[in-house]
Amino acid sequence: MKKLVLVLAAVAALAPAAAAGGGWATVGLSSLPPQDLRAGAEWSIELTVLQHGRTPLEHVQPVVRLHGPEGTTREFAATPAGKPGLYTAVVRFPTSGTWRYEIWDGFSQTHTYAPVVVGPAAAPASLPALPLAGFALALVLGAALLLALRRRRFEPKPAPLVH
Repeated sequence: MKKLVLVLAAVAALAPAAAAGGGWATVGLSSLPPQDLRAGAEWSIELTVLQHGRTPLEHVQPVVRLHGPEGTTREFAATPAGKPGLYTAVVRFPTSGTWRYEIWDGFSQTHTYAPVVVGPAAAPASLPALPLAGFALALVLGAALLLALRRRRFEPKPAPLVH
């Protein structure tokens, strides 16, 4: 009876370890966040999720998580990209500051990466002043020409006198 209890205890202790063994994955990224990343800009990435670093994992739901200043957290779900193990995500860093990012592989673990510094949002693009001024000048000149032509009426010439 003692031997049976010892065997059952050993099996019970080893079962969780056996179940957990082999349950890991790697995540490869198509790119890192750009060096000149600005708040609000998009970072489009492809994630390659491989079980044991070899077999493409299908039917998982990877998530990109951002942890930012003041405890801000954002999540961006990755979607299948049509090839086994390949997923895409579009990530947007909402504000400037230092952000940490990590990826839950959807299978076994969270993969962490070096923090990135996000700059302030880019200033809105403005129209160049010179072409705009040229367009306005052309518009004014065109309107003046149109008015001059409308004021100048062509009157019919009198018929020549016949004797």
